[in-house]
Amino acid sequence: MRIIRKTGRGILLILLCALAVLILSGCGGKAFAIRMGLSESPFYQDGDTEWDHGGIEEYYFNNLPSSYNEIYRELYSRLSNREDSAELYARVSVDDFWKAYYAVLADHPELFWIGSSAQVASNMLTGHVMSYEVESTVDPEQRDSIKQELEDAADRVIAGIDPSFSDYGKIKAVYEYLINTTDYQAGEADSQCVQSALLSHASVCAGYAKAFQYILHRMGFFCSYVTGSIRDGGDHAWNIVRIDGIYYHVDVTWGDPVFADTQDGGTGISVMNYNYLCCTDRDILTTHVPDETIALPACTEDYYNFYKLNGMYYETWDYQAVYDALMNSVYEDRDYIVMKFGSAEAYNTALIELFDNNMINDADQYLMGAYGVSSWNVRYATDDSFHVITIQWK
Repeated sequence: MRIIRKTGRGILLILLCALAVLILSGCGGKAFAIRMGLSESPFYQDGDTEWDHGGIEEYYFNNLPSSYNEIYRELYSRLSNREDSAELYARVSVDDFWKAYYAVLADHPELFWIGSSAQVASNMLTGHVMSYEVESTVDPEQRDSIKQELEDAADRVIAGIDPSFSDYGKIKAVYEYLINTTDYQAGEADSQCVQSALLSHASVCAGYAKAFQYILHRMGFFCSYVTGSIRDGGDHAWNIVRIDGIYYHVDVTWGDPVFADTQDGGTGISVMNYNYLCCTDRDILTTHVPDETIALPACTEDYYNFYKLNGMYYETWDYQAVYDALMNSVYEDRDYIVMKFGSAEAYNTALIELFDNNMINDADQYLMGAYGVSSWNVRYATDDSFHVITIQWK
């Protein structure tokens, strides 16, 4: 027998001297089925369409090769029934087990008690996984109460959203809610699970993304969980949503100004970042690298680009248009202004005009007069990837 423990991306192999016993006793998928009096899988039959998966559209299940259907269905059935350890019916390799296991967790954030590591035992002769044991972060006695807390918390979020909002507006409201109520804090308890963001309000990227997915699933929206890394290093997680048949990336974590401030060197800007709300492959892939676990849908349209929808977008450099926007923002006593430019050329021209040629001076002078002071401290942040400039007046 071979026992394999997997935590995150690392694998520890522990070899035990029990192979002869296991071979003689026939431990493994088919023997398990015989002991149960079964000749076919009790979890999945080819062509099955009637399984209960909570009405969730399972992106990973639907896009994995059909050879994974049986092990995925068995794992989902067992895990949703809170079988933290079990012998398996499906006969799969270790690699296929892990691929199905992570697919189940990616599709189902409601499996909130499952931690980031697990252990499997495999038959060294056949290579098939015989059993698994997951890391549990929640005592079995507490799971029902936490499940109810999660459902209640999500329902309160949903109840607070105007039902007349468009699908985009509802998704945006969930994005804003999680950013406004969650602190980015590494090392928090259960930070890889939905409850860290939705109940404890302190999380990391996995918790943000799973909470976002959990709420949207409860609202009946498609939302998939995406894992990968950021280009300058470090694992990361975000989401893909679908609106009117079109797919978009959403990264709630990077929308949090607290997190963004750690990324850009600490500018002191405390403005919610909408770069990662319903953005395209072209936008997000400058900083994010998805895993190759599964093919992701193409995200090519920018129908719901926040800046275009809210009059903050400038396809080309237009001095008068930008000047008017600056002055209107201070006349209307706004805390900040955000501008997105349609090209690197327009963006670079804006940087020169605004900060080298002191285009913002008139706005500064107006603020000093309005508040009766002799100086004014303006903070700003720039995003070279998205061609976005944020100026915080106060």
